Amino acid sequence: MKLFHSIARPAVRLGAAAAFIALGFAGSAMAEGNPYDLIDPSTISVGTMGDAKPYAFSTASGEFSGFDIELFTNVAERMGFAKDQVIFTGQDFSALMPSVANGRFDVAVAAIGTTDKRKETVDFSDGYLAGYLSILTPEADITDAEGLKGKRLGVVQGTLQEIYAQKNFTDTDLVKFPDNNSAVAGLNNGTVDAHFLDYEAAKDYTTRYPALKVTVNIPSFDAPAGFVVRKGNTALLEALNEGLHAAMQDGTWKTLYEKWFPGSPMPEEYLPKP
Repeated sequence: MKLFHSIARPAVRLGAAAAFIALGFAGSAMAEGNPYDLIDPSTISVGTMGDAKPYAFSTASGEFSGFDIELFTNVAERMGFAKDQVIFTGQDFSALMPSVANGRFDVAVAAIGTTDKRKETVDFSDGYLAGYLSILTPEADITDAEGLKGKRLGVVQGTLQEIYAQKNFTDTDLVKFPDNNSAVAGLNNGTVDAHFLDYEAAKDYTTRYPALKVTVNIPSFDAPAGFVVRKGNTALLEALNEGLHAAMQDGTWKTLYEKWFPGSPMPEEYLPKP
């Protein structure tokens, strides 16, 4: 019996060692076949919004378009993914970052501002966009923050505007909406007195609804937009940053910015370096 045990134990150790080596090879093969740790290594699954024009929006044909969409597609192509391998899915803004954190999407792309609080649950690429927070309203007396006192102000849940308004518009009644379209509908039917959103989106709504005006613009350069990835997915983050910087350096970013934000100030940090 002693002889049996003395032989069996090394056999078990050898078997365990072989299994460990096999798993090591399997893990290496998986890394080679899926270097960015994607949900599906043949595609990039991207959560976005369908009503955040000019950043991200769905067209009448059901396609996604906008500055963020075109920029991300370009970055993905630099990583080796064809356009049809980048799969965009629309969601409410408040669900985008949780969906990345929970593994539903590989990336979230929708002019998502980088904040320390958000970085507790997800990682952000380097910044690629900065802008203004704006008040959209039909009311002539709302020309500054003081004019919001006692008013009902619409905000999209989970946005920088909501965070800013909670901190700075303490005498204002905040009304939360899932997206800009529903908030502007509430503005047009009198549910709210004003809506707090991004400048470029606000400008677009004024062309659709002439009664609405942009009356207040607040600079927001301390929380630039970035691509959101699952926390700890360093390989994907580094590849996105590399593609972003290449798009800025060769003028792609500048071309897209001029296309989608004609006449808007252009941050020098995103332009080609000599």
